Amino acid sequence: MRLFKSLLAVDKGQPAQEITPVTSDEFETLLAKNNADFALAAQLAHFSGQAGESLLLPANDKQPAQILVGVSEENSIWDLAKLASLLSEGSYRLRSGNVEKLAFGWLLAQHYFDRYRSDHPARASRILLVDSDQSAIDDIVAQAEATALVRDLVDTPACDCGPAELQKAVEEIATIFQAIVTTTHGKELDSNYPMVAAVGRAAAPHRAPRLIELQWGRPEHPRIAIVGKGVCFDSGGLDIKPSSSMLLMKKDMGGAAHALALSYLIMAMKLPVRLHLVIPAVENAVSGDAMRPGDILTSRKGTTVEIGNTDAEGRLVLADALTKASEPNPELIIDFATLTGAARVALGTDLPALFANDDELAHQLAESGNKVQDPLWRLPLWSDYLTLLKSSIADINNAGSGGMAGAITAALFLQEFVGDSLKWAHFDTFAWQATAKAGRPKGGAAYGLRAAWHMLKSRYIQNG
Repeated sequence: MRLFKSLLAVDKGQPAQEITPVTSDEFETLLAKNNADFALAAQLAHFSGQAGESLLLPANDKQPAQILVGVSEENSIWDLAKLASLLSEGSYRLRSGNVEKLAFGWLLAQHYFDRYRSDHPARASRILLVDSDQSAIDDIVAQAEATALVRDLVDTPACDCGPAELQKAVEEIATIFQAIVTTTHGKELDSNYPMVAAVGRAAAPHRAPRLIELQWGRPEHPRIAIVGKGVCFDSGGLDIKPSSSMLLMKKDMGGAAHALALSYLIMAMKLPVRLHLVIPAVENAVSGDAMRPGDILTSRKGTTVEIGNTDAEGRLVLADALTKASEPNPELIIDFATLTGAARVALGTDLPALFANDDELAHQLAESGNKVQDPLWRLPLWSDYLTLLKSSIADINNAGSGGMAGAITAALFLQEFVGDSLKWAHFDTFAWQATAKAGRPKGGAAYGLRAAWHMLKSRYIQNG
């Protein structure tokens, strides 16, 4: 970690090239005030002040060299991303604009996943000097590092990111902050987390299932639980996916990546909470010992579950994990999961579906998402749809009947395993950038991460 610490610094008058953000309206005002040479330079560079455009103005008798960059009225977090990827190595001074928003995209534009490239291209370091205090800079840097962590974990192919490697990633983060990690596997997993064991039992021995827990924080602080779906590859099981659907299934541990990244933020910024991270890590494989459609599993909670579809495995491992997370009676549980295609059909790839059993919590998350430009959309926990999960021979079926409301029925299934009276939020997120944009390469992506972080900061720093 600490990928971006040297790329963002407090402006103390160090030598640097000036960057001046301008909106399209502000640029029109500049045109009116400046001479014909200014207008010609803008015309030749096709610069009109639109977000992402840039214009280099050479030094003259009146002012030093500067760079104009077009930004949106509200300052998008990605407005500086294209510029940051174009500039040569050096130091740059941001003269105005919303530092917290603009600096985030500046940092992420300098993140690359090139682990598997034999021709590692040289990377220029562009340092941004900002008029801000060090604590705000530390927060921006931590958010960028957490986002990069999600991207790197999701982009890593399943051959190098199985349950054991996911455990190692948690342990590496824990070492930084002196957190405690415990892992349950083998016969102990069979006894205590039977649905995690059942989903993962078809995998090869070196990819055996496990439940990973991280604990951090002082006992007197409020306890919160973060849970992430860690399906390191999802073949669909015996209800096997077609090849086109399987192609991106290395990202099915994206929920675990988000959960670990949020835990990193909590620990890096010393949020006054007692953190409990729970990640069920499995591979949903196919073998003679694979879980079968029609099987009945008994969960950690004791609820019996009929397997209507082996490709609805994420909710099974999350159910045992949510039961575990509920047992110490935390005041808040948040889970992340790449859970349903239905959420993508409803909301697309960039907008995670939010489910929450508490209106105030849902409002705080939605408001936080809007503030930090990490939007989400709440869908209802519509209890009438529980009938779609009925089983004639078990307490509940893992796959909703009728083919409708798939994201809702999945969330309702999870809710059955959250402790009574506990506040809980569930993010059904895609964890993948489908189309490359400035600062956002095609590949692993964090959706809902910064919304959750802003909510937690508002909730616990204010009260802490």
